[in-house]
Amino acid sequence: MLTIRPETSQDIALVHHLNQQAFGRRQEADLVDNLRERGVLTTSLVAVQDGEVIGHIAFSPVVVESEPSNWEATVLGPLAVLPEFQRKGVGSKLVYAGLDECRRLGHMIVVLAGHPEYYPRFGFVPAKARGIDCEIEVPDEAWMIKELKEDALAGRQGKVIFQKEFREAE
Repeated sequence: MLTIRPETSQDIALVHHLNQQAFGRRQEADLVDNLRERGVLTTSLVAVQDGEVIGHIAFSPVVVESEPSNWEATVLGPLAVLPEFQRKGVGSKLVYAGLDECRRLGHMIVVLAGHPEYYPRFGFVPAKARGIDCEIEVPDEAWMIKELKEDALAGRQGKVIFQKEFREAE
């Protein structure tokens, strides 16, 4: 049975390991560690099956530079599932649980740079078409956005500015 729950301090090394395994490199694992250390992970959930942490999803704040004033959104990422558990619905359950938690916390808009065939099933749409640009180079089809509250983007445009850890992970 799969359980989704908030990350605990006992999960930190496991989350690092699974991010490294899922992506085949350290960048995403180090990113999560750095965001956690700075206290800017607004949501960090793990998927546990038979007592083993097999998946993780992280959300952190971003600033959207806009006229007349800046506003805040949330970025999803990274999402990681151990390779042997991929394509079994674990990632989807993490995304749904993460979006629910963001909604519960009062976040209204989530952005991400991700696979254009994967994230639309959760309601993500191209962000540039909605007037939201990205400070880092991301292909238009991979730069996506989702409103957690209806019309949260009404009248809003701007450029997303990431935490420095995201820029350094590029």
